[in-house]
Amino acid sequence: MCGRYAASRGPEDLAGIFEIEKWEPEETLPPDYNVAPTKEVYAVLDRPLKDVPDPRPVRQLRKLKWGLVPSWSKTPEGAARMINARAETVHEKPSYKRAFATRRCIIPADGYFEWVTGTQERDLEVEGKKKRPRKQPYFVLPADGSVFAMAGLYEFWRDKTLPDDHPLAWWATCSVITTEAETTPLAVAPEEGPRALADIHPRMPLMLTPDRWDTWLDPSRTDVEDLRSLLVPPPTGLMRAYPVSTAVSNVRNNGPELLKELEGPEEGTLF
Repeated sequence: MCGRYAASRGPEDLAGIFEIEKWEPEETLPPDYNVAPTKEVYAVLDRPLKDVPDPRPVRQLRKLKWGLVPSWSKTPEGAARMINARAETVHEKPSYKRAFATRRCIIPADGYFEWVTGTQERDLEVEGKKKRPRKQPYFVLPADGSVFAMAGLYEFWRDKTLPDDHPLAWWATCSVITTEAETTPLAVAPEEGPRALADIHPRMPLMLTPDRWDTWLDPSRTDVEDLRSLLVPPPTGLMRAYPVSTAVSNVRNNGPELLKELEGPEEGTLF
Protein backbone atom coordinates (compact mmCIF):
# COMPACT_ATOMS: atom_id res chain seq x y z
CA MET A 1 0.00 0.00 0.00
CA CYS A 2 0.98 3.65 0.15
CA GLY A 3 -0.06 5.42 3.32
CA ARG A 4 2.73 7.96 3.70
CA TYR A 5 5.35 9.44 1.40
CA ALA A 6 7.85 12.29 1.07
CA ALA A 7 7.70 15.07 -1.53
CA SER A 8 10.38 17.74 -1.24
CA ARG A 9 10.74 18.89 -4.87
CA GLY A 10 9.40 22.33 -5.71
CA PRO A 11 7.36 23.31 -8.79
CA GLU A 12 10.38 24.60 -10.71
CA ASP A 13 12.14 21.28 -10.30
CA LEU A 14 9.05 19.26 -11.19
CA ALA A 15 8.34 21.52 -14.18
CA GLY A 16 11.71 20.58 -15.64
CA ILE A 17 11.38 16.88 -14.90
CA PHE A 18 7.87 16.47 -16.31
CA GLU A 19 7.94 19.23 -18.98
CA ILE A 20 5.15 21.12 -17.27
CA GLU A 21 3.48 23.78 -19.43
CA LYS A 22 1.28 25.36 -16.77
CA TRP A 23 1.25 25.72 -13.02
CA GLU A 24 -0.11 28.41 -10.71
CA PRO A 25 2.40 30.07 -8.34
CA GLU A 26 -0.34 30.53 -5.73
CA GLU A 27 -0.68 26.75 -5.58
CA THR A 28 2.94 26.28 -4.48
CA LEU A 29 3.26 23.74 -1.68
CA PRO A 30 6.11 23.65 0.86
CA PRO A 31 8.39 20.61 0.96
CA ASP A 32 6.59 17.81 2.79
CA TYR A 33 8.59 14.97 4.32
CA ASN A 34 5.59 13.21 5.83
CA VAL A 35 2.70 13.36 3.38
CA ALA A 36 -0.38 11.77 4.92
CA PRO A 37 -3.91 11.10 3.60
CA THR A 38 -6.15 14.18 3.08
CA LYS A 39 -3.15 16.48 2.63
CA GLU A 40 -2.77 18.61 -0.48
CA VAL A 41 -0.21 17.17 -2.90
CA TYR A 42 1.21 17.85 -6.34
CA ALA A 43 -0.04 15.89 -9.33
CA VAL A 44 0.98 15.99 -12.98
CA LEU A 45 -1.84 15.68 -15.50
CA ASP A 46 -2.69 16.39 -19.14
CA ARG A 47 -5.94 18.34 -19.49
CA PRO A 48 -7.32 21.09 -21.76
CA LEU A 49 -7.31 24.57 -20.27
CA LYS A 50 -10.56 26.34 -19.49
CA ASP A 51 -11.77 29.30 -21.52
CA VAL A 52 -9.18 28.99 -24.29
CA PRO A 53 -9.89 28.16 -27.96
CA ASP A 54 -7.15 25.52 -28.17
CA PRO A 55 -8.68 22.14 -27.12
CA ARG A 56 -5.39 20.28 -26.86
CA PRO A 57 -4.40 18.73 -23.52
CA VAL A 58 -1.84 20.78 -21.62
CA ARG A 59 0.70 19.29 -19.21
CA GLN A 60 -0.15 20.81 -15.83
CA LEU A 61 1.10 20.68 -12.25
CA ARG A 62 -2.00 20.79 -10.06
CA LYS A 63 -2.64 20.83 -6.34
CA LEU A 64 -4.97 17.99 -5.34
CA LYS A 65 -6.17 16.50 -2.07
CA TRP A 66 -4.96 12.94 -1.42
CA GLY A 67 -8.05 10.78 -0.95
CA LEU A 68 -10.28 10.34 -3.97
CA VAL A 69 -13.91 11.46 -3.92
CA PRO A 70 -15.85 10.08 -6.94
CA SER A 71 -17.84 12.67 -8.86
CA TRP A 72 -21.07 10.81 -8.05
CA SER A 73 -20.46 10.64 -4.31
CA LYS A 74 -23.06 12.36 -2.13
CA THR A 75 -20.49 13.36 0.49
CA PRO A 76 -16.67 13.50 0.69
CA GLU A 77 -16.55 11.54 3.92
CA GLY A 78 -14.91 8.44 2.44
CA ALA A 79 -11.90 10.29 0.97
CA ALA A 80 -9.48 9.24 3.70
CA ARG A 81 -10.20 5.58 2.93
CA MET A 82 -9.66 5.97 -0.82
CA ILE A 83 -5.99 6.90 -0.93
CA ASN A 84 -5.03 3.72 -2.83
CA ALA A 85 -6.53 1.89 -5.81
CA ARG A 86 -5.42 -1.67 -6.60
CA ALA A 87 -3.99 -2.12 -10.10
CA GLU A 88 -5.67 -5.50 -10.38
CA THR A 89 -9.21 -4.12 -9.97
CA VAL A 90 -9.01 -0.37 -10.72
CA HIS A 91 -10.71 -0.85 -14.10
CA GLU A 92 -13.85 -2.37 -12.57
CA LYS A 93 -14.35 -0.76 -9.16
CA PRO A 94 -17.17 1.83 -9.32
CA SER A 95 -15.15 4.36 -7.35
CA TYR A 96 -12.20 4.28 -9.73
CA LYS A 97 -13.17 3.00 -13.17
CA ARG A 98 -14.32 6.32 -14.65
CA ALA A 99 -11.20 8.11 -13.48
CA PHE A 100 -9.05 5.25 -14.75
CA ALA A 101 -10.54 5.65 -18.21
CA THR A 102 -10.11 9.41 -18.54
CA ARG A 103 -8.42 11.06 -15.54
CA ARG A 104 -5.00 9.59 -14.90
CA CYS A 105 -2.16 11.49 -13.28
CA ILE A 106 1.33 11.13 -11.89
CA ILE A 107 1.96 11.90 -8.22
CA PRO A 108 5.63 12.86 -7.77
CA ALA A 109 7.47 11.74 -4.65
CA ASP A 110 10.97 11.33 -3.30
CA GLY A 111 9.92 7.90 -2.09
CA TYR A 112 7.42 6.29 0.26
CA PHE A 113 7.42 4.99 3.82
CA GLU A 114 6.40 1.49 4.78
CA TRP A 115 6.36 -0.21 8.16
CA VAL A 116 7.37 -3.74 9.06
CA THR A 117 6.59 -5.38 12.38
CA GLY A 118 9.68 -6.45 14.32
CA THR A 119 10.29 -10.12 15.16
CA GLN A 120 10.05 -9.58 18.92
CA GLU A 121 6.69 -7.84 18.60
CA ARG A 122 5.31 -10.56 16.35
CA ASP A 123 6.31 -13.15 18.97
CA LEU A 124 4.39 -11.20 21.62
CA GLU A 125 1.32 -11.15 19.40
CA VAL A 126 1.53 -14.91 18.90
CA GLU A 127 1.79 -15.41 22.66
CA GLY A 128 -1.37 -13.34 23.11
CA LYS A 129 0.31 -10.66 25.19
CA LYS A 130 -1.43 -7.32 24.95
CA LYS A 131 1.34 -5.14 23.62
CA ARG A 132 0.86 -2.95 20.59
CA PRO A 133 3.36 -4.05 17.93
CA ARG A 134 6.15 -1.54 17.38
CA LYS A 135 6.87 -1.31 13.69
CA GLN A 136 10.12 -0.30 12.01
CA PRO A 137 9.61 2.21 9.18
CA TYR A 138 11.61 2.01 5.97
CA PHE A 139 12.01 4.61 3.27
CA VAL A 140 11.75 3.22 -0.26
CA LEU A 141 13.07 5.23 -3.19
CA PRO A 142 14.70 4.89 -6.63
CA ALA A 143 18.30 3.81 -6.15
CA ASP A 144 19.55 6.49 -8.55
CA GLY A 145 17.84 9.31 -6.64
CA SER A 146 15.42 10.14 -9.45
CA VAL A 147 11.81 11.15 -8.88
CA PHE A 148 9.42 8.40 -7.76
CA ALA A 149 6.57 8.86 -10.25
CA MET A 150 3.54 7.14 -8.73
CA ALA A 151 0.66 6.23 -11.04
CA GLY A 152 -2.48 7.99 -9.88
CA LEU A 153 -6.08 8.92 -10.64
CA TYR A 154 -7.86 12.21 -10.07
CA GLU A 155 -11.46 13.32 -9.79
CA PHE A 156 -13.56 16.47 -9.40
CA TRP A 157 -16.39 16.57 -6.87
CA ARG A 158 -19.00 19.32 -6.57
CA ASP A 159 -20.21 20.29 -3.12
CA LYS A 160 -23.84 21.08 -3.90
CA THR A 161 -24.36 22.70 -0.53
CA LEU A 162 -22.23 25.67 -1.66
CA PRO A 163 -22.87 28.30 -4.35
CA ASP A 164 -20.97 28.12 -7.66
CA ASP A 165 -18.67 31.02 -6.79
CA HIS A 166 -17.63 29.59 -3.43
CA PRO A 167 -13.87 28.73 -3.34
CA LEU A 168 -14.64 25.29 -1.84
CA ALA A 169 -17.48 24.41 -4.21
CA TRP A 170 -15.21 22.04 -6.15
CA TRP A 171 -12.90 19.42 -4.70
CA ALA A 172 -9.98 18.09 -6.76
CA THR A 173 -8.82 14.78 -5.30
CA CYS A 174 -6.51 11.89 -6.17
CA SER A 175 -5.57 8.31 -5.37
CA VAL A 176 -2.34 6.30 -5.76
CA ILE A 177 -2.43 3.03 -7.70
CA THR A 178 -0.71 0.13 -5.96
CA THR A 179 0.56 -3.23 -7.17
CA GLU A 180 2.19 -6.34 -5.74
CA ALA A 181 5.55 -5.58 -4.15
CA GLU A 182 8.69 -6.83 -5.83
CA THR A 183 10.06 -10.13 -4.60
CA THR A 184 13.40 -9.70 -6.40
CA PRO A 185 16.43 -8.32 -4.53
CA LEU A 186 16.62 -4.60 -3.93
CA ALA A 187 19.24 -2.66 -5.87
CA VAL A 188 20.52 -1.44 -2.50
CA ALA A 189 19.38 -3.29 0.61
CA PRO A 190 20.11 -2.55 4.29
CA GLU A 191 22.79 -4.67 5.93
CA GLU A 192 20.24 -5.92 8.44
CA GLY A 193 16.63 -6.38 7.43
CA PRO A 194 14.56 -6.88 4.28
CA ARG A 195 16.21 -8.00 1.07
CA ALA A 196 13.19 -7.30 -1.15
CA LEU A 197 10.24 -4.90 -1.02
CA ALA A 198 7.88 -7.82 -0.42
CA ASP A 199 9.74 -8.47 2.84
CA ILE A 200 8.50 -5.11 4.07
CA HIS A 201 4.93 -5.13 2.75
CA PRO A 202 3.05 -7.14 0.08
CA ARG A 203 1.98 -3.97 -1.78
CA MET A 204 3.82 -0.98 -3.25
CA PRO A 205 2.91 2.11 -5.29
CA LEU A 206 2.97 1.50 -9.04
CA MET A 207 6.03 3.44 -10.23
CA LEU A 208 6.06 4.72 -13.81
CA THR A 209 9.40 4.99 -15.58
CA PRO A 210 9.88 8.11 -17.81
CA ASP A 211 9.26 6.17 -21.03
CA ARG A 212 5.67 5.56 -19.87
CA TRP A 213 4.72 9.03 -18.61
CA ASP A 214 3.27 10.42 -21.84
CA THR A 215 1.21 7.32 -22.56
CA TRP A 216 -0.17 7.16 -19.04
CA LEU A 217 -1.18 10.82 -19.00
CA ASP A 218 -2.73 10.86 -22.50
CA PRO A 219 -6.49 11.50 -21.94
CA SER A 220 -7.32 10.34 -25.47
CA ARG A 221 -6.53 6.76 -24.47
CA THR A 222 -9.79 5.46 -23.04
CA ASP A 223 -9.93 1.80 -24.06
CA VAL A 224 -9.94 -0.17 -20.82
CA GLU A 225 -8.02 -3.20 -22.07
CA ASP A 226 -5.42 -0.93 -23.66
CA LEU A 227 -5.08 0.98 -20.41
CA ARG A 228 -4.73 -2.18 -18.36
CA SER A 229 -1.57 -2.96 -20.32
CA LEU A 230 -0.04 0.14 -18.74
CA LEU A 231 -0.41 -1.30 -15.24
CA VAL A 232 2.79 -3.29 -15.54
CA PRO A 233 5.28 -2.91 -12.69
CA PRO A 234 8.60 -1.23 -13.56
CA PRO A 235 11.71 -3.28 -14.27
CA THR A 236 13.16 -4.88 -11.16
CA GLY A 237 16.38 -3.76 -9.54
CA LEU A 238 15.57 -0.02 -9.53
CA MET A 239 14.75 0.43 -5.85
CA ARG A 240 16.52 0.75 -2.54
CA ALA A 241 15.17 0.75 1.02
CA TYR A 242 16.65 1.75 4.34
CA PRO A 243 15.42 2.08 7.94
CA VAL A 244 14.42 5.50 9.26
CA SER A 245 13.38 6.85 12.64
CA THR A 246 10.05 5.83 14.10
CA ALA A 247 9.42 9.58 14.42
CA VAL A 248 7.85 9.39 10.95
CA SER A 249 5.02 7.36 12.48
CA ASN A 250 3.68 10.59 13.99
CA VAL A 251 2.20 12.71 11.21
CA ARG A 252 2.93 15.88 13.20
CA ASN A 253 6.66 15.31 12.63
CA ASN A 254 7.82 16.80 9.36
CA GLY A 255 11.35 17.59 8.27
CA PRO A 256 14.30 16.28 6.24
CA GLU A 257 15.58 14.42 9.30
CA LEU A 258 12.79 11.88 8.72
CA LEU A 259 14.67 10.70 5.62
CA LYS A 260 17.95 10.15 7.46
CA GLU A 261 19.21 6.60 7.02
CA LEU A 262 19.76 4.65 10.22
CA GLU A 263 22.61 2.17 10.56
CA GLY A 264 20.05 -0.47 11.47
CA PRO A 265 16.52 -0.93 12.82
CA GLU A 266 15.77 0.91 16.05
CA GLU A 267 16.01 -1.08 19.26
CA GLY A 268 12.90 -3.16 19.80
CA THR A 269 12.02 -3.21 16.12
CA LEU A 270 14.42 -5.86 14.86
CA PHE A 271 13.29 -7.36 11.55
